[in-house]
Amino acid sequence: MKALEGFVRAVDGVNEAIGRAVAWLTLAMVLITFVVVILRYVYAVGWVWLQESYVWLHGVVFMIGAGYTLLHNGHVRVDVIYRPAGPRYKAMIDLAGAFLLLLPVLVLIFYVSYDYVLDSWMRLEESREAGGLPGLFLLKSVILAFCVLLGLQGLSLAGRSVLVLLGHPDYLPADDEEEEEPETL
Repeated sequence: MKALEGFVRAVDGVNEAIGRAVAWLTLAMVLITFVVVILRYVYAVGWVWLQESYVWLHGVVFMIGAGYTLLHNGHVRVDVIYRPAGPRYKAMIDLAGAFLLLLPVLVLIFYVSYDYVLDSWMRLEESREAGGLPGLFLLKSVILAFCVLLGLQGLSLAGRSVLVLLGHPDYLPADDEEEEEPETL
């Protein structure tokens, strides 16, 4: 049990740190978009590399931040079934969902995209647009990082579910824990 608890804590810690770091890229996206709009509509100037940069950042935020989102139960669920369920039933749904849906899809995405990313690295692929960003191969690598980070978080979710099923309520997702009643005056 200690090994499973250690694994869950380690993966959760990694995705927490990465998610918080990647969240700062959203600020960069907003600022770059603001600069692009000002340059385009006030000064009639535009650079392809600058426009591509916020699109690339957008992709990085969503792909790399997916594990963080799963850690904080931010992905879409069928709340008609899940929300009113008890902790054990939720743990069974999470366990089945991780092994029957999430992990097989991530393995398939990794398998299908591996050669695509490898080919991009072999050619040191750049943007197809004149004046675009170099290093498209780095952006494509985010696909594999997405699979690894979200897959690890899926395994952590499965580990949490097993721990809950074995009677460790401290591994319940945050929204399932008993909340204290607010004091009334």
